[in-house]
Amino acid sequence: MMASIGEFDPLNTRVPATKIEVTVSCRNLLDVDTFSKSDPGMYELLIFGRTEVIDNTRNPDFVRKFVLDFFFEEKQNLRFDVYNVDSRSCNISKHHFLVNMAFCMLAVNGICLEIVLFIGIPGKKCGVIILTAEELTNCRDIVTMQLCANKLDKKDFFGKSDPFLVFYRSNEDGTFTICHKTEVIKNTLNPVWQPFTIPVRALCNGDYDRTVKVDVYDWDRDGSHDFIGEFTTSYRELSRGQNQFNVYEVLNPKKKGKKKKYINSGTVSTPASPISACNSLYISNPSQPTSLHYMSPYQMNAYAMALKAVGEIIQDYDSDKLFPAYGFGAKLPPDGKISHAFPLGGDSDNPNCVGIEGVLEAYFQSLRTVQLYGPTNFAPVINKVANCAAEITDGSQYFVLLMITDGVISDMVQTKEAVVNAASLPMSIIIVGVGPAEFDAMEELDGDEVRVSSRGRLAERDIVQFVPFRDYIDRSGNQVLSMARLAKEVLAEIPDQLLSFMKSRGIEPRPALSSSPLPELHRHI
Repeated sequence: MMASIGEFDPLNTRVPATKIEVTVSCRNLLDVDTFSKSDPGMYELLIFGRTEVIDNTRNPDFVRKFVLDFFFEEKQNLRFDVYNVDSRSCNISKHHFLVNMAFCMLAVNGICLEIVLFIGIPGKKCGVIILTAEELTNCRDIVTMQLCANKLDKKDFFGKSDPFLVFYRSNEDGTFTICHKTEVIKNTLNPVWQPFTIPVRALCNGDYDRTVKVDVYDWDRDGSHDFIGEFTTSYRELSRGQNQFNVYEVLNPKKKGKKKKYINSGTVSTPASPISACNSLYISNPSQPTSLHYMSPYQMNAYAMALKAVGEIIQDYDSDKLFPAYGFGAKLPPDGKISHAFPLGGDSDNPNCVGIEGVLEAYFQSLRTVQLYGPTNFAPVINKVANCAAEITDGSQYFVLLMITDGVISDMVQTKEAVVNAASLPMSIIIVGVGPAEFDAMEELDGDEVRVSSRGRLAERDIVQFVPFRDYIDRSGNQVLSMARLAKEVLAEIPDQLLSFMKSRGIEPRPALSSSPLPELHRHI
């Protein structure tokens, strides 16, 4: 089953008052499969996206959320479509339509709301769609945690249980909203689940003492998972790591009421290593291993590896090998002024570095002298490079901006405007995302499917290419292979983007003579 959400006015150019996160659940959906239950899901509609597919259930609770701009005192027309997924096809016509819902989200006193709509057609009930919306806080912490269980109840008659965990955060009205599911561990009563990374905002929306409920289930192929038990905790408790207070009894209320000698249905705890968290607004000290900028004496960090991999390929297209290199999001010495476009080398009059090795040297030197700080604004750097590109539009030079980021962006509206303006210039933008965060904002900027819009305008060309660095980490330790794959992917669209600009301006290729070189690529970092 999948569901989709769309806004009827996708080119909305108003400034949102806040953002809300919408969680979707369905109840008593139509059963359209002959030999199994429906596989509900929400398909992509317009700009907002789709949920995951949940197999064999008519009552799905979708983990994947929709984050929407919220405008006070204004109508926002939204629509949800729910489909039974019949194949792996992305073509919406290949799946069985179950139900849709359209509604207006109006301003309310307090953003936390729940909308329950009953959907039906004459003579036939189609089910219920439940929407839970909550205002998002500015909490940008990201946590990695791992849990294990001991002596869980046996649910399978012919074997041990196949346990998995479901995390819920509490709501003001006493209800719970699903926020994470672990993988299933087969045939064991003592599972150790894999570590997982989740935004703290998803667990508690920034309230560290907010109740987090965890349900333990035994997985069944037909979707009728058996309830083993539950326990409650909070992010503050979980963040303490392993101790005597972090061994949770898994309790089944039904068993507790029926059996006098019932103690529990097992226990869940954190393994020996505590959970780890990083704050992506105020970045940790580069000397600490928890920082993505950590300067290890044994290997380069992710920022440096991405810079080296891409830079060593593209530097061959620049004749003088001088690269302007900028940082964004830091307090600068000596007065601690916050800057979103400062030269890594420290010289405002000459931001150039000699070769990629010079850029790396300036990067490491900068980490020793500046204090990394939020918010993280992209627009100033994009505009700085765009100003350079605007001075040379005759086709003799083409500018490539490489941005390496952890995915946090604080000026999305301004960044969209900057991208739209840059799309008319001889310029491309490569974004490499590092770290464990979700990169929804970066994917939104990538123009592969949806051109970035701003103030009712569309980008003239697709100039943004985004790739997550983690997809190219070679787990076998062969860094050369992984970096080559990364470089190939991020540079794949540059030739077409260059040609699209030249064609749009009617610029003809110059003769291939030594006195008339190809357009020079100027790389900014």
